[in-house]
Amino acid sequence: MARAYTSEATYSEDGDRRAGFFSRLARRPGGRQGRAFSGWSGPGKWRRGWVPAALAVVLALAFLLHAEIPNSIGNLGSLWETFLPWGGLGIVVLLLAGLLRRSVTALLALVLPSLMWLNLFGGVFGDKSAAASGDLTVVTHNVNAENPDPRGTARKLAASGADVIALEEVSRPQAASYRAGLDKTHPYHKLTGTVGIWSKYPLTDIRAVDLKMGWPRAMRATVETPKGDVAVYAAHLPSVRVQFRAGFTAGQRDGSADALGEAISDDPADNVVLLGDLNGTMNDRALAPITSQLRSAQGAAGDGFGFSWPASFPMARIDQIMVKGPDPVSAWTLPSTGSDHLPIAAKLNLTD
Repeated sequence: MARAYTSEATYSEDGDRRAGFFSRLARRPGGRQGRAFSGWSGPGKWRRGWVPAALAVVLALAFLLHAEIPNSIGNLGSLWETFLPWGGLGIVVLLLAGLLRRSVTALLALVLPSLMWLNLFGGVFGDKSAAASGDLTVVTHNVNAENPDPRGTARKLAASGADVIALEEVSRPQAASYRAGLDKTHPYHKLTGTVGIWSKYPLTDIRAVDLKMGWPRAMRATVETPKGDVAVYAAHLPSVRVQFRAGFTAGQRDGSADALGEAISDDPADNVVLLGDLNGTMNDRALAPITSQLRSAQGAAGDGFGFSWPASFPMARIDQIMVKGPDPVSAWTLPSTGSDHLPIAAKLNLTD
């Protein structure tokens, strides 16, 4: 007698009827396939994972309202804003938690912080550089007072093709090494305290900028380029510290940011370029006296986040090239030089 064969049943030679392999696994509670899918079925998938779902909502609010997080307790708001892009790792952690809990609720809640993060940083991954060659190429670099190879650092910077180079944290014993390495290619230079400007074009109207620190850590010079004069600032704002008891200590830096912002605001030049180590990111509200009146070259024409510190594993862009008047054409990070910071560069079109 003929037997009917279907996808749901097979027959052995002795006539025993057996269920299809995959169908049996899906139905059998003890089967691995059944265990894998059973956790995602039924009402339990909605009841589980409320904790990671709640954390996802909190993370979304932290992205959306980052400027509202108070600085009154250990400058927590500035600390969060300094490493704001890395908040995306929290999304990954919560994704893993939702998968482990097999919670549809937790996974759906992740849509909120994901959208907030993309709204803040999604645009940095596009190539914003223009095809133009640019009128002026600038580089800034915190060379590190304890740089083991200042002459090598100077040679690399000289070979970068920059028209103007700003250096921060130039120690007195190493100043001669930087002069020796840069003077041939950039004959016009001035060193004020621990910051300096080297240029291929003449420098005039050179003066120190008071950052309210008691010693010079910023300067201003007019660079006479073929396309017109450019006011160039080189600055190194005070360092910040993360301490267990005090939190994110940045009071001195914040005061210096106010002073630098006031000096730039009072500058009558049409083309203004700020080069330096600001010890803060563009997201840090404490730098608003500066960032509110200048554009970031990296934000306007860079590719990616452009992290510059620490050089061994860059996590934040605390070195900045910012402009008022010039249009950024491209911006990028240069290779390591032996400092704990990476040098950064930008090409600019100047306003006639």
